[in-house]
Amino acid sequence: MTRVFNFSAGPAALPESVLRQAADEMLDWHGSGMSVMEMSHRGKEFIAIHAEAEALLRELLAVPANYRVLFMQGGAIGENAIVPMNMLRGHAGADYVNTGEWSKKSIKEAAKYAKINVVASSEATQFDRIPKRETWQLDPNAAYVHICANETIGGVEYHFVPDVGDVPLIADVSSNILSRPMDVARFGLIYGGAQKNIGPAGLTIVVVRDDLLGGALPITPSAFNYTEQAASDSMLNTPPTYAIYIAGLVFHWIKARGGLAAMEAHNRAKAALLYDYLNATGFYRSPIVREDRSLMNVPFKLKDEALDAAFLKGAEARGMVQLKGHRSVGGMRASIYNAMPVEGVKALVAYMKEFEASHG
Repeated sequence: MTRVFNFSAGPAALPESVLRQAADEMLDWHGSGMSVMEMSHRGKEFIAIHAEAEALLRELLAVPANYRVLFMQGGAIGENAIVPMNMLRGHAGADYVNTGEWSKKSIKEAAKYAKINVVASSEATQFDRIPKRETWQLDPNAAYVHICANETIGGVEYHFVPDVGDVPLIADVSSNILSRPMDVARFGLIYGGAQKNIGPAGLTIVVVRDDLLGGALPITPSAFNYTEQAASDSMLNTPPTYAIYIAGLVFHWIKARGGLAAMEAHNRAKAALLYDYLNATGFYRSPIVREDRSLMNVPFKLKDEALDAAFLKGAEARGMVQLKGHRSVGGMRASIYNAMPVEGVKALVAYMKEFEASHG
């Protein structure tokens, strides 16, 4: 069996050991005689899987006791609506920072439910940076301040937690959750789809502070109501059971590697390999200012875009796939989430040097 180096932005690569364990347990989970896919979400077997996954996530993120962990569905795009439905809490509007395509989607969706104030934007510079915190025009009466912690398409990432005063800070952490330690207590709510660093598509993680629950809009469907989901332990409706099971295996894998501090060191080492080369060559370029470059998603462009197709073809021939940039920005993009080994990034840099030598 030959495994490729999968640089997909999501659904993304999973740890091979996790996939092997899931394969071994596919037909018979721990002597139950069933696959996890077949289990009742109310049965003792899945209840144990669910409880362990939540406990591990709480441990890895050091989630404070006054926060609820919810396993939901709908992805980050779903949360773009679910967040304002639940978090307006009688306020007329909310503040959003626009740092790229995913921020724009969040803003567009939230505007269906509230008055949205775009407090800062890097659109004028083609989303090549995070707007400096001192430029943000915050409303002290806003329901919350929303950021996208890492723009998967554009490759910009917050390397700081912005101080927004007493207004709750909410972050879409879909593409950098569990890549490094984070101070959950600095946020009112974080959310993210699982398909980058956690598991298969279908599961959405929400971590929300207790005191922010209870103010959902009357139109909020029960399945999207954080208070109702918290009261039912995320089982108001049938949860994405198999995705939760895989997430639990990934949480075990991260813990066994040394937790989030070790994960950060691993990710910084990979990113440094790629960015150091991009900094040293004129054949490729990174469009993002250095201090705001993502550790997870590395977009880059060839000096001559006419060579893009040849570059991608050569990469695929060498076992490196999903390097084509998002259609909205073009170029290339290497997504190097937790499960991407250092060897994958080394192979990519070696190929980039080879391609430059033959086409430069």
